[in-house]
Amino acid sequence: MSDVTLTTSPSEFNWRRWPETEAFVDQLIEHGLEGNAFAAELAGRMPVETGTRFKVWVDHVVVRGGPALGRRLQALGYAREAADYDVGNPVFSHSGGMFPRIVILPQPRQGAETNGAEAARDVQELAIKVESVAAFSRAMDLGLEIAGAPLGPYRVGRLGGTKTSLAVIERRGYLGFDPFPGELTRLGRMTPASARDALAARELWEGRKRCFDDDHEGIAATEKLLDQVIEKAGSRDLACHLIFEVERDYWQSRNHAARVQKARQDRLGLGWANHDHHTFRCSRRFFPRVIGMFSKLGFNLRERFHAGSHAGWGAQIVEQPVTGIVIFADLDLAPDEADCDFTHVALPDLPRPGTVGLWVALHGESILEAGMHHLEAQFDFDLLRDGLKAEAGIETMPPFSNFPFLRQAFTAGERWRIGQRRLDRALEAGWITPEQHAKFRAEGTIGSHLENLERSEGYKGFNQQAVSSIIAATDPRRH
Repeated sequence: MSDVTLTTSPSEFNWRRWPETEAFVDQLIEHGLEGNAFAAELAGRMPVETGTRFKVWVDHVVVRGGPALGRRLQALGYAREAADYDVGNPVFSHSGGMFPRIVILPQPRQGAETNGAEAARDVQELAIKVESVAAFSRAMDLGLEIAGAPLGPYRVGRLGGTKTSLAVIERRGYLGFDPFPGELTRLGRMTPASARDALAARELWEGRKRCFDDDHEGIAATEKLLDQVIEKAGSRDLACHLIFEVERDYWQSRNHAARVQKARQDRLGLGWANHDHHTFRCSRRFFPRVIGMFSKLGFNLRERFHAGSHAGWGAQIVEQPVTGIVIFADLDLAPDEADCDFTHVALPDLPRPGTVGLWVALHGESILEAGMHHLEAQFDFDLLRDGLKAEAGIETMPPFSNFPFLRQAFTAGERWRIGQRRLDRALEAGWITPEQHAKFRAEGTIGSHLENLERSEGYKGFNQQAVSSIIAATDPRRH
């Protein structure tokens, strides 16, 4: 198995594990569930019906406490955010791990301040993220009263409990907690026409042309359209949210396992709010332009790595800090290109493409006609695998990560038919044999997957060494 050499800021992205933090947050959630019977019932249904764990849906937790709790959170890797919850109530987030944000409300005046451990029992509210509060309300037959404008930045419905309320929220390019945020009003995002403009921006991307005879033309058209979507949405954060809703829908339309799992999650009204990252496969020549489009949407560069001289691929990870969307963008790399800046410098085609390059040659660019190679969402690993098999006969490939803190596996690949022009070009270039040409023409070849991922201890990174093995395993020439 090849070693991975990081080529940017290795110390900044040396993701660590946070077992003590996980234990503390799990305790918060447990005590919150004890105070709300509906939430507890939902938490029991999620693993059985969707193969997910309640805690992966938690957006934030509201707790009563004082400075001692704040100090406890800081010791666990949390940091106070600049903005507050309401007026003067601090919000803590964890940039080094995957944990929900925590809001601290003041304690009653009487009595001494509780310490961090005692405050963990004083959970006022659990907030779970869904794609649509209305869909959740319909699925659960709740008749929720929803605060927030349709297609607005923050919408919330609440269910009371004996001690803890359950907030069901949807976000669109906004990290705050106000259904009618004044700061966005000042930026023009809360006008009477905002919902109409958001829908129009989404439809621009949804209805775009994806298939071009010339990929140069396709990339240029997509770059131009992206500017129009951002302008119509009025915010790159909102445009990012809308665009990736569409990208998930497009990928799902071409992947049976995705449709089955989405239906399972929709039966509880959850949608894809448990997404972990979106994987795009790119050609070498267009890779910097694709990353440039993501940058326009507010993505920041994270890890970039070359998977060793014999692996044949590299990747750039990018993350949008407001929407929380993460992209794993990969491409072919030659053995002597370990130190090249492929994120910013276009590379010429290789004489013979590797797994990623051949996938693009046969199916097209992910940003264009092919769509995503896979979506990775967070699940209970064993329950998802067994549930997909029992419900729809969907097989899962052997795991390529199998650690206590990170488990990953693809569902069996979805076969796509290949256009004659692309197939003939691959044969003429010597990238596939006549036998492969005939087989691919008759049977198609692997196009996409759903990835089953389970994270623990807040681990935010990737098993970079093992990715090489699964990329090699999905090369169509091996099937």
